[in-house]
Amino acid sequence: MATLTTQQLAQASGVHAETIRYYERIGLLPAPPRAANGYRRYGADAVTRLGFIRRARELGFAIEDIRGLLDLAAHPDAPCRDADALVQRQLEAVAARIRDLQALHSALQTLAGCDSDAAGHCRLLETLENRTCPQCDAQHAARA
Repeated sequence: MATLTTQQLAQASGVHAETIRYYERIGLLPAPPRAANGYRRYGADAVTRLGFIRRARELGFAIEDIRGLLDLAAHPDAPCRDADALVQRQLEAVAARIRDLQALHSALQTLAGCDSDAAGHCRLLETLENRTCPQCDAQHAARA
């Protein structure tokens, strides 16, 4: 495979050019050699590495976790327990986000379906303005 410019690498990997340069600055992607014109020239290994990083980001792993995973991937004979610990931690974080989203969903459900004719009696606006309307509360309770 011929070497790739940053734009070609972005297209081949599905990662934005700005992100590629950022990953290079923070050391997730090794600095590539430069052509005589100063342009970066990446090899096929950069496409593979960026795919790894992109998939790890899609799974929600933090940059420092990805740094550790890249190191682990570079040592295939190393024990997998560190990677498994990261997965377990990520699962716990996802479960917490799901609980938060379920609570958000429930809160929004209580605000939805307001059929008031006036914005002054809108459940959402009442909640956002941190006020209550006794007339609205009675109407909402009667409909429930």
